[in-house]
Amino acid sequence: MELFFLGTGSGVPSKERNVSSLVLRILEERGTTWVFDCGEGTQQQILNTNIRPRRIEVIFITHLHGDHIYGLPGLLSSRSFQGGETPVTIYGPRGLKEYLDISLRISGTHLRYPLYVEEVEEGLLFEDEQFIVEAVKLKHGLASFGYILKEKDKLGELQPDKLKALGIKPGPIYQQIKSQSRTELEDGRIIRREDVIGPPKKGRKIAILGDTRYIPELAGLLKNTDVLVHEATFAGNEEEMAYEYFHSTVKQAAMLAKEADAGELILNHLSSRYQGDAVAELRNEAAAIFPSTTIAHDFYQHPIERKR
Repeated sequence: MELFFLGTGSGVPSKERNVSSLVLRILEERGTTWVFDCGEGTQQQILNTNIRPRRIEVIFITHLHGDHIYGLPGLLSSRSFQGGETPVTIYGPRGLKEYLDISLRISGTHLRYPLYVEEVEEGLLFEDEQFIVEAVKLKHGLASFGYILKEKDKLGELQPDKLKALGIKPGPIYQQIKSQSRTELEDGRIIRREDVIGPPKKGRKIAILGDTRYIPELAGLLKNTDVLVHEATFAGNEEEMAYEYFHSTVKQAAMLAKEADAGELILNHLSSRYQGDAVAELRNEAAAIFPSTTIAHDFYQHPIERKR
């Protein structure tokens, strides 16, 4: 599982940073890719990576400002020409479906795969055998959401020594024992899976927040997040400006990560006023509050390890 940042700037593209888009690659776990926001130029950024649009399964849009959605119609269209045939589901605020319907209709775009658009409210978005995904409402000029992804715990490893001690020789029976709660052997004995596997593998928790003012009350929902991706549009001494423009400072993001007892903080969505050495200074401001802080740059890749 890996986060791949395609665009890490705010508002407009700059020479150093494109506008917002990041990808969660879950190839080993699921064989697919999830996209979060899709600003102008996202597919150009993808051309410089080994990301395959045909693997895109879900797209999450945090809000409908242009620097987060102007690349979406183009990406959806290009996916048709790049071998994408599997369905894509897009989650985002109210108005997203109208925007896509008009963009695709007026441009005469015909997709070769099913497209589903789900306009979200706060709360549970979906749950399957691997993930639970929730939306949390943020504070921005337009309706804006963050997305909390919880990977479900996985079964522990089968303990061969325990099976051998029971006189069970290696073979297909091992997989059978792990795949079901109770297994009857040929000699009539019943083997309970819980007796021969190790502790479960703790699922990972990731939070990717859209544009927002500082919301300290989110700490409870974000508790024990392994990786928190938070916007950091302004430096720490610009709290008034951040509030006025519905954004956050690097210090505010760090305070939220600390209160939530997050594992790691990745700062994203930097204003173009910060270039070169100024970016390192922003990181230092945040790290003074929350040491495990990284500032993302375009094409930054961040593996999400099992740490808890």
